Amino acid sequence: TPEVRAASSFIGLSQGGPGAVNRGAIFTRLHARAERRRSQHEVVTELRERFARIPGLSVFVVPFSGLPTGQGGKPFQFVIQNPDFGALRDHSQRLVESLRQRPGFTDVDSSLRLNKPELRVGIDRNKAAALGVSMADLGQTINAAIGGTRVGKYKEAGRRFDIRVRLLAPQRERPEDIQRLFVRTASGQLVRLSDLVAIEQQPTLQAITRKDRERAITVFANVTPGASQAEALDKALDIATRVLPDGYRATPSGSSQAFRESFASLLFAFAMGLIVAYMVLAAQFNAFTHPFTVLLALPFSISGALIALYLSGQSLNVYSMLGAILLMGIAKKNSILLVDFTNQMRAQGVERHEAIFKACPVRLRPILMTSTATIAGAIPPALALGPGAELQRPMALALVGGMAVSTLFTLFVVPAAYSLLDDAVQWNAARRRRGVGLVGGLGEVWTGLRTRVRRAEQPGL
Repeated sequence: TPEVRAASSFIGLSQGGPGAVNRGAIFTRLHARAERRRSQHEVVTELRERFARIPGLSVFVVPFSGLPTGQGGKPFQFVIQNPDFGALRDHSQRLVESLRQRPGFTDVDSSLRLNKPELRVGIDRNKAAALGVSMADLGQTINAAIGGTRVGKYKEAGRRFDIRVRLLAPQRERPEDIQRLFVRTASGQLVRLSDLVAIEQQPTLQAITRKDRERAITVFANVTPGASQAEALDKALDIATRVLPDGYRATPSGSSQAFRESFASLLFAFAMGLIVAYMVLAAQFNAFTHPFTVLLALPFSISGALIALYLSGQSLNVYSMLGAILLMGIAKKNSILLVDFTNQMRAQGVERHEAIFKACPVRLRPILMTSTATIAGAIPPALALGPGAELQRPMALALVGGMAVSTLFTLFVVPAAYSLLDDAVQWNAARRRRGVGLVGGLGEVWTGLRTRVRRAEQPGL
């Protein structure tokens, strides 16, 4: 692959430490983007196609981001749980096959590795009971012959060593060697184990994994380029709900769980930011209505950020959410400039509409200066210049789009909303002076609106 600059390979390497000798990893470093013709996604796609043609080999090509991504470096994973491991194994394989047939997933695999041979000794308990052979005697006989038993200790050079007795290696290498052993009955006679047991050899797990005290199998995969991790996770959980029967649970884990928790934390931070901003503005303006006028810039900033992300082909990820939270603190400064100067003019005795008409031209220049400076500072990372700039691009694009749209609409919406809310405040004060309740006052407003509508429909009235 001409785009690869260097590569290092390791055998027996797994996540978290040494692994099995039939597993390995190859770490590659690509040339700088300006020195190669293809992007990282194109190189990864080609390598996946080339490795897929090798029979008997499972290869997963994972773009390395420098961030922890969970099982095998794959960003998408969830856990299937059920106490019955046999059924869990079968259903997990069905789920893996279903995910491999769906678009949006690649390198689908599970943590199920039945690569350790195991001998299971089945005992005919009726025969053993008839001959007077206990289960403990059978277990001790097999354990002493195959695994060995400690019969003593000896010291040498100040160190103590165990003395273990067991069969010689040629006598315990094959499964049928167990059936050639003898066990003593309660009457003292010797009985061959082949008359009492049946040997079954089958592959099993090297390690048993559990979650919440239940057997668990992790299904993990890569998300295809251009697909959303949130949509892929929801789609996978929906497929798991249809494939798995009752009694099975599929829950996100690893990086997928961290992804959901990060988004939940960001949404909580966004909501808390709105509440704190309203409280600070209410204390600053000594009113409950002016914070609403100021915060009207936020919907336009969020819509502008979403439009910029959509036009640039970016997704709503953690970085773009950080940009939205940053917008929450920056976008409302235009509204604060307008509302604060309008209040100052009205405090000097200027009429409301005249104060609005004077505040907008006077505050236009500082609004444009601060907005332009903010947008200009975010343009270099938005263009993704230099290596590693792709991580900052969603946040910068959200900032540029949100500031541009909120600045444009703030100049028109905030003055109009200021006037309308001031009308509502004056109406409420007049209603309270007349001693009319809130419901009665709203009824008067509704009656007046209906009268105006009828007069508009019948000009002669």
